[in-house]
Amino acid sequence: MKKVKAVVVVAVLFITGCATQRPWYNALICSVAGGAAGAAIGAGAAGGREAGIGAGAGAVAGALLCAALTPQEAAPDADRDGVPDSADKCPNTPVGVKVDATGCPLDSDGDGVPDYKDQCPGTPRGVKVNRLGCPEREPIVLKGVNFAYDSAELTQPSHAILDDVAKTLTKHPDLKVRIAGHTDSMGTAAYNKKLSQQRAESVMNYLISRGLNQANLTAVGFGEEQPIASNDEAEGRAKNRRVELQPQE
Repeated sequence: MKKVKAVVVVAVLFITGCATQRPWYNALICSVAGGAAGAAIGAGAAGGREAGIGAGAGAVAGALLCAALTPQEAAPDADRDGVPDSADKCPNTPVGVKVDATGCPLDSDGDGVPDYKDQCPGTPRGVKVNRLGCPEREPIVLKGVNFAYDSAELTQPSHAILDDVAKTLTKHPDLKVRIAGHTDSMGTAAYNKKLSQQRAESVMNYLISRGLNQANLTAVGFGEEQPIASNDEAEGRAKNRRVELQPQE
């Protein structure tokens, strides 16, 4: 009986040691040696004709115990987001960012901007957003703002419209606005570009004369590059000759 107890103690110590030392080496050795130790336990405990049966059962028990105690190497997870590299579709996710089952940052409102970068969470589906996840501000066409033929000189009726624009913008002193000039496709591209720039600057200068901060305004001429209608018809060309206010981020 004492011999059996001694074998049990040795076996347990041996198997426990397998789980705490050199896992890269013990994975194979421990399973074999643990099974042998279990066999010795079974043989010692059974005795006589049942020794063989006891040895077999002991070997199985020893092997199972050893396997349970042997540490398993974790799958590589370079960005530590909880998703193994082999299944991670978005490697190098910043530490602490919540991810989905594929390892990609959560995007709760489905706007294409991950939650951790989204400054406007909960944007309705289908709404176009900017890089911050906020709805894009649509450009405002200054209808009624016109110029003398082939010139950047504002017509008299345009002044009243721009006066109203200036009053509105004054209420938003931190808002930065780009004034964009556009033309139709009549004439050369180079000439249209220059004319649209001059017209955009004409609008900007008028707004500055009404008290707006020059630092918040920029003027850009796009010429015929960004039509909103067909240039094949007079009606379309009229729509393309326009000045827009484009709120900036």
